[in-house]
Parts: sequence; structure tokens; C-alpha cells
Amino acid sequence: MNKLKQKLANELDESVLWRLLSENMRAQVVPYTVAVIAMAFVAATTAAVAFMMRDVVDSLFDSGNSARIAGVSLAVFVIFVIKGIATYVQVVAMTRAGNRIVSIQQIKLYDKLLRQGVSFFNLTESSNLLMKVTQTARAARKVIELMVTSAVRDTLTLIGLVAVMFYQQPVLSLFTLIIGPLAIWGVKSLLEKVREIADMELQSMAAIMKVIQETSRGIRVVKTFGLEERMANQMYSAVKSVEKRRNKLARLQAATSPLMDILAGFAIASVIGLSAGNLFGSNGSTPGELMSFVTAVMMAYEPAKRLSRVRVGLEVGLRQVRMLFKLLDEPETLPENENPETLPEGPRQLVFDSVTFGYKSSDPILKDLSLTFEAGQTTALVGLSGGGKSTILNLALRLYDPQSGSVLIDGQDIKKTSFQSLRSNLSFVGQETFLFSASILDNIRFGREGASKDEVIQAAKAANAYDFIMKLNEGFDTMVGENGAFLSGGQKQRLAIARALLRDSPILLLDEPTSALDSESEHLVQEALRRLTSGRTTIIVAHRLSTILHADKIMVIENGQVAEEGNAKKLLEHSGPFRTLYDHQFADAMKAG
Repeated sequence: MNKLKQKLANELDESVLWRLLSENMRAQVVPYTVAVIAMAFVAATTAAVAFMMRDVVDSLFDSGNSARIAGVSLAVFVIFVIKGIATYVQVVAMTRAGNRIVSIQQIKLYDKLLRQGVSFFNLTESSNLLMKVTQTARAARKVIELMVTSAVRDTLTLIGLVAVMFYQQPVLSLFTLIIGPLAIWGVKSLLEKVREIADMELQSMAAIMKVIQETSRGIRVVKTFGLEERMANQMYSAVKSVEKRRNKLARLQAATSPLMDILAGFAIASVIGLSAGNLFGSNGSTPGELMSFVTAVMMAYEPAKRLSRVRVGLEVGLRQVRMLFKLLDEPETLPENENPETLPEGPRQLVFDSVTFGYKSSDPILKDLSLTFEAGQTTALVGLSGGGKSTILNLALRLYDPQSGSVLIDGQDIKKTSFQSLRSNLSFVGQETFLFSASILDNIRFGREGASKDEVIQAAKAANAYDFIMKLNEGFDTMVGENGAFLSGGQKQRLAIARALLRDSPILLLDEPTSALDSESEHLVQEALRRLTSGRTTIIVAHRLSTILHADKIMVIENGQVAEEGNAKKLLEHSGPFRTLYDHQFADAMKAG
């Protein structure tokens, strides 16, 4: 069973390695070709150094021949100059190619994430994604560099030095090469443990990122409930786990060095002893030939040791590269139509036609729902939490696709519509406003790229945001901090409205835009919303009924169905779900007053 498991693992690693090399080596063929040529020069000059030891030693015994000494000295100098230049070229070319591979892989990973639907992010922890985007791209570079340097520089160097050995002392060379099979056998026994530890190390690294992200995002909760010790314990556990596994991995990787040291030391010592004892008839050799042979043996030790560690290093890198390809090959949860259409010109009526939808972990929330949002009118969705109001907005934005039925804009199924065409016709303002870590100007301009500063200022004025912006030290150039950390809830909400105003799209979706605001901020936001909704197809989700009494139509959503609909006056004329909500809410307000 273990042999079968190991065989499957080896086959999988080979396929991953082949894909990694084929996809990246072709794209970086120029720098890698330059690096390979440079490595060939490094290998040749390394072998030349060992070969020249014969002439160096023999010329020293022939001290009277000054011309020979001068020639040998010049040759040695030229060899080292060529080796130094070639090493520089190799390092620069490999670094440029490696950095390019990292950037390409990270861009590919991020593009893949952008093409995924919201459900993918709901099911995948952000710390796990962060770890994959950063670590696996670097692993791809390391694996390729390891393969190139091992396959070219170290292999050619070893071949060159072995050639020198056989040229100088053929019989002694055969004895020296006995250590090769022994080294391969020793390294092979380490690989299975390396695979297991490498997988566990990646899991522990993701746990560290998760603790840091949760601490950063939930610092108020951590401080309020005194969770510092709990979070510190989680971090300590994750860090110690990584430390422990890295130490194990280091021991396994380092085990190849003493193995090679012992074998190489035995081989070199034996060769020196045998050559000195003339057991293989080396008495006909000059001192220079013996010195050249011993030098080649000793110089071959380093590339041989690196080659013996290649498989261990590959095992570590390929575990991460496999994760990279798994993420890149992940099926897209919300693909765009192969031949996407553009929305036709029209008044922008939004229709749900027999829509059924449920999130992956729940029963259907919307059940065969049919409703119409009239063009240019404001429709309010009210009802108890969990009824499906926000889900309707998510489907209209095409953050999810219904399991059955269709969402139509002016008669066209939005699943057939290009994302660019769909999103250009939609604006959204939510309860929890998200701002990028950028300036106020940029955050508003995200509503429409390329908008002029004057257009941004006009949008800010219409959103009742201009006055508070100008009171800030740097005005529109003020940095808002991570997710608007330096602004109040009302200020962030008005910037979100300014962003939507600047977008100027015909369909507007509002999800509890005033629920978390104080009365003064709510007044300013409501005033801005009246400007924003004018003449647009607007869907607004609200729990505060006072904010939607002016809506052209109100729909009460209960258990994924429309319980009743009409304007406020009509719905309050008789007993029904809306009248019940209205009475409860305003009765509570009267008691509170």
C-alpha cells in the first residue's frame, strides 16, 4: 500500500513539475537561455581549474622555465575572469526570470480570484488565499531555479570534473564513483517524511495568517471582550507548530550533507592513500597529474552534494506548486457567458421570473419567486430578517445565479449579459460601506474611472459630503485609512452615495443605507438618497419603515415570497403584514419617546 501511495505521489509530482516547466520556461526562454549558456561557461571553467592544477604543480617543479610559469599563470587568470563574468550573468539572468515568474503567477492567481463568484470567497478563508497567492508563486520560482541550476550548472560541472578525473587517473576514478549509488539510496529514504511535513507546514502558515487577519479586523471585539490572551494563545500555537515542522524539515534536508560528507571524505582519503601507496600503478604519473585528479575529486564534492539534495528541495517546493495549480484549475463559480450580450437601450425594468435560490449551506430562501421592479420607480422591500430581501439584491447584482428561473433586465436574462454591461447599469449602496485604503477623491472616483475632479466634487455636494470633506486637513486628498477607519459611519455612507451618484447608472440597489446612522447623519443621507433615486429604477431594503413610506411600491417579503405589495397608503388601509410591522415599529417608537 505504501509503495502504491509513493508511486502515485511521484507520478503526480512529475506531472506538476512538467506543467510548471512547460508553462514558464517557454515564456522566459531568453533569460533562461542566457543563464544556461553562462552556467555552461561556469561548469567548463570549474573543470578547467582542476585540469590546470597539473600544469600549476608541474611548472613549480620546473621553476627554471619562466615562460611556462608565465603561460600557466595567465591561463589561470583568464579562467577565473571568465568564470566570474559567467557567474554574474547567470545570477542576473536567473533572478530576472525568477522575479518575472513570481509576478506572472501572482497576476494569474489574482485574475482567477476576480473571476470567481461571491460563493467561492464565502467558502474559502481569506488567510488561505493570501498564503497561496504569496507562497505558492515563490515556490514556483524556487522549483524552476532548482531544476535549471541542478540540470545545467551542477550536472555539467560534475561531468566536467569527472572527465578530468578519468583523464588523469581512470582506475582511481572508477573507485571514487562507488559513492554515487550509496548517496542516492540515502536520500530516497528521506523523501516520504519530507512530503508529510511540507504539507503540515503550509497548513500552519495559513493558521498564522488567519490569526493576524482576525485580530486586525476584529480588534474592537478582541479589546472589548478581553480576548487578548485567547488570541495570543492561538498565535503561539500556530507559530510553534510552524517552528516545529520547519525544524523537522531542516533536519531532514541537512541529513544529506553529513551523508555526502562522510562518503566523500572516505572516497578522497582512500584515493589519496591508494595513489600514494601506488596500488593502482600510479607511479608513472607526474605530481601535477595526481594533484589535478585529487583537486577534481574535491571540487566535485560540492555539486554532487547539491545534486543529492535536489530531490528533497523539489518535494518541498512541489507541494506548494501543486496548491498553485489547484487554485488556478478551480472551476469558476460564476462564469461569464461564452458569447455575452450587451443590454439593449431601454427604461431598465427588472423582473424576477419564477426564481428559486438557496445558499449552499441552507434550504431555498427564494421559492419560485416572481416580481417586477418598474422602470424609474422606487420599490421598497420590507419584512422580517431572513426573508430573502438582501438575497434579491445579490441576485440582481449577479453575485449569485438562481438554481432555477431567471433575472431579467428589459427582457434580457442577465446570465447572458456581459459583466461589463450589467455592472455599468447598476449601482449599490450597502449598510456596511466599504472604502479602499486610498484618498477620498479616489474612493468617489471608483464609481466611474476617468471622472474629472469637478465631477467628483459635484457628486460629493449632491451626497451632502462636500462640507465635511473640506473641513479635513487635506480635503479630497485625505487618506481614509483601511476601510475608512478615519471616518464616521455617516461620513462613509455619504461617500458611498457620492460614488453611486458619480456612476450615474439607471438601476440603484440600496441595502439598509441608514440603519446604523444617528438622526443627524440619517437626515443628511436621506436627503442625498432622494437626489440619487430620482428617475432611477431603485430597490431599497429597509427595516426603518419611516425611510421608505415615500416609495412608489412596497413589497413585504416573507419566507422567500411576496406576502403583499402596494404603496404605503394602500397597505395601511387594511390589516396585513405591513400594517403589523408598521404598528409594532411606531408603537415601540412611541413607548421609547
